[in-house]
Amino acid sequence: MQNGRAIAIDCYHSHPRPQSCLSPTIAMSPDLEATIARLQRGVVETFPHVPDSAKPEDNLWVYLRQAQRPLRIKFGIDPTGSEIHLGHSIVLRKLRQFQDAGHCAVLIIGDFTAQIGDPTGKSEVRKQLTAEEVAANVQTYLDQVKPILDFETPGRLEIRYNSEWLAKLDLRQVLELLGTMTVGQMLAKEGFAERYSKATPIFLHEFLYPLMQGYDSVAVAADVELGGTDQKFNIAVGRDLQRHFGLPTVQFGLLMPILVGTDGVQKMSKSLGNYVALTESAASMYSKLEKIPDALVNQYLELLTDLPLDSLPSNPRDRRNCLP
Repeated sequence: MQNGRAIAIDCYHSHPRPQSCLSPTIAMSPDLEATIARLQRGVVETFPHVPDSAKPEDNLWVYLRQAQRPLRIKFGIDPTGSEIHLGHSIVLRKLRQFQDAGHCAVLIIGDFTAQIGDPTGKSEVRKQLTAEEVAANVQTYLDQVKPILDFETPGRLEIRYNSEWLAKLDLRQVLELLGTMTVGQMLAKEGFAERYSKATPIFLHEFLYPLMQGYDSVAVAADVELGGTDQKFNIAVGRDLQRHFGLPTVQFGLLMPILVGTDGVQKMSKSLGNYVALTESAASMYSKLEKIPDALVNQYLELLTDLPLDSLPSNPRDRRNCLP
């Protein structure tokens, strides 16, 4: 057995899944196709995806139709700030839809990875947070996701902190992880390639981030990982590491759009001031949402509501009034 495989197995057995998430059956909606349609709403891409294949390992929707147990649906979020905005809520809402379909949401709180910071989409190295700063943000994040996710139904939610396994890796184990990827593969990641071409420094600890996020998928035995379109590289690393460490199943990736901010130009971001925070008052949210460009109304309705789009008014200004 390879050292790396032993690492993964030791990690997995030292953090066993709660019994509530190990039910041998799955209580899917009686109308399976309607459930699948809800899960597909707004999705940009699933991978791997072989459209005409009847093999469950080739197609997430076939896999879901044939599932005989609740699948483990992973989503990781790094508590790098104090607020979650509507852009973050898109993936959280999809996670809730999987819960409602009978699956187990595995919410990874990246208390360890937050101290590095995801380099995705960044033109320079991110400021590293202290453990104290991360801890202060964790509780605010949980308070904000509670209205979205199902915290009450047994077997529907598992909250894990990736410091459980990442903080325990020794140098030998870190080297084993690093040995699964080449520098060329890392430089293919969006952001790294651009920074390298511009001679902008890339620090070695940043290369560890995709590997650590991927190792989370090994530690929790994820069946599906959700993320924005900017997370495809990191999610694919998780698939590779699950194969490397010999897990019996390899996760699917499911990608959701990056929400355009209220300015109608750039992605929603607190630093750009074009965001709507989940903690804002209803009046503040309404004030911001009524100003979004008409071209964004349909995207906001599709991603932020469950309303049937074909039954809404055709006039964008009238449709805007249907936003929450």
